Amino acid sequence: MPGLLAAARIANSKRGVTGMLAYINGNFLQVIEGDDLVVDSLLDKIKGDPGHKRVFLLARDPITARYFADWSMGFEALLPSDVGTLVGENDFFESGSCVSSLDPSIVKTILSSFRRTQAGLT
Repeated sequence: MPGLLAAARIANSKRGVTGMLAYINGNFLQVIEGDDLVVDSLLDKIKGDPGHKRVFLLARDPITARYFADWSMGFEALLPSDVGTLVGENDFFESGSCVSSLDPSIVKTILSSFRRTQAGLT
């Protein structure tokens, strides 16, 4: 994983892409920020990669400023119990439910909490 993450960071820097990746109980949540065409192309590449399974677009929002502007790809491995403290008591990641059923507001809460923690804002 470290080699893949390093390669993604280099490629993202060249593309002008920023974002973050959270690993939770066998699932990944990712934010990709950048030009629409670049993000669409990258998402198509991810979906077409046989190493990726069950790729779902959970939310797509226009932004006026990048949320993860300083990170070509931030990364954190979280425990389901960590997520429970971020979004309230739920067993979503413990039960193995499909990630596609995640409510976008929960995803944003998880990722926002991650960003604040990494930036030392909590």
